[in-house]
Amino acid sequence: MPIKAVVFDAYGTLFDVSAAARELALESENKQFKNCWIKLATDWRLKQLQYTWLRAIMKDHKDFWSVTEDGLDWAMEQNGLSFDSELRDQLLRLYWNLSPYPEVKKMLQDLKEDGFLTAILSNGSPQMLGAAVESAGISAVLDAVLSVEDVGVFKPDPLVYELIEKRFGCKRLEVLFVSSNGWDVSAGAGFGFKTVWVNRSGEPVDRLSARPLKILETLVSIPKLASSSELASF
Repeated sequence: MPIKAVVFDAYGTLFDVSAAARELALESENKQFKNCWIKLATDWRLKQLQYTWLRAIMKDHKDFWSVTEDGLDWAMEQNGLSFDSELRDQLLRLYWNLSPYPEVKKMLQDLKEDGFLTAILSNGSPQMLGAAVESAGISAVLDAVLSVEDVGVFKPDPLVYELIEKRFGCKRLEVLFVSSNGWDVSAGAGFGFKTVWVNRSGEPVDRLSARPLKILETLVSIPKLASSSELASF
């Protein structure tokens, strides 16, 4: 069945979640932060994700911005930086304008030229996603920006993936879902989407029931893959 819609996770897939800490470390005079920014960024991302999973399980939803703040507070305390409120404010401010990966804009343009519907499906709040999309200059090459706030629960709840069906009216096998998160790809595959894992860091495949059809290092070849007879045969 041919692909009609190509749908992307946002954070870590289109937008570089380490960009805020990396960019600030280049100009910061805080030696402690400069020495630990990689670990802080890693801790921040991990806690951010863990809090979404736990809140989904506990049915204790908060929007993604609140979860992002909570994750940063934990990471700063873990790295001995909880005293630095100015650093906290700077990191949070930069998170609203995360840098896209270098191939993102052309890749989306190529998909649109090839006639595909394109969308973001993200844990992010509508305000966060709107700011990121505008900052990256990709609003014109997206047909939809969908947030979990429409259903009040984070991924990988199936209600989130249903948003794509409702928005585009297509069958599940007509959707190519692309994410940098192995658990997200597995959930999308289990839901019935054709899936691609953008494994930028070379991690092992998660030991979950459903696995991605393809594993790539970047998004560059997504347009070619979406058009290929290989995916249409599934």
